[in-house]
Amino acid sequence: MNIDRELKRHFIGRLVENGRRIDGRGFDDLREIYLETNMIKDKAEGSALVKLGNSEVLCGIKVEIGEPFPDKPEDGVMMTGAELVPIAAPDFETGRPGEDAVELARVVDRGIRESKMIDLEKLVITPGEKVWIVYIDLHVLNHDGNLIDASTLAAVSALKNSWVPKYEDEKVVREKSMELPIKKLPISFTYAKIGKGIVLDPILDEEFAMDSRLTVTTTDKGIHAMQKGGNGMFKPEEISMMVDKSFSHYGKVKKLIK
Repeated sequence: MNIDRELKRHFIGRLVENGRRIDGRGFDDLREIYLETNMIKDKAEGSALVKLGNSEVLCGIKVEIGEPFPDKPEDGVMMTGAELVPIAAPDFETGRPGEDAVELARVVDRGIRESKMIDLEKLVITPGEKVWIVYIDLHVLNHDGNLIDASTLAAVSALKNSWVPKYEDEKVVREKSMELPIKKLPISFTYAKIGKGIVLDPILDEEFAMDSRLTVTTTDKGIHAMQKGGNGMFKPEEISMMVDKSFSHYGKVKKLIK
């Protein structure tokens, strides 16, 4: 057992019990968000760097030709991957993606996919044979909690500024043929339950102390995905409260993407 971590967990739990957070924010406050697009101009069709407090994620978008999924011959393809490297946090290891990286990629992918952010029908070249594949590559540069929201914001911002190359004479020409067809802008909001308190956008120390986690991905059209983590439970009224708060924050974060 890590004594320092257990002491910090107890300390943070007592703070939340008394209506306070370790970094001084209110329970419903997001950290400061910094966003910059087109960071990788030569090797990617879109990119974005997001800093959510001290958490930092770089997303690159590649658009290449491939085959459609057999059950969706008239849709393009979207694939998401995440890389957690030791430079971002001591707990991360080199090698094949671990459980944390797989979960991060899946949660980000689900929010984008279920919201139908990309009009995949417009990425078909030859139905059943040849389509554009959109690769979303997430690289965590620094981990100070809530990588899901930082990664979702990076992915959505990068996609919003991405383009599709030209396809001429059976060859891909790395010149812009059109903007990536975007229909919606999904944004995720993650909450941590610590004791009886629920805080938005947990930092890493709060994640160590949390009993459970809930991520709500929304657009201005509704809820598109929810993902729970941890061993604790949420009451129905707590879930409703988190959904309402996500909608109230959506407009402010959306302005940063636009």
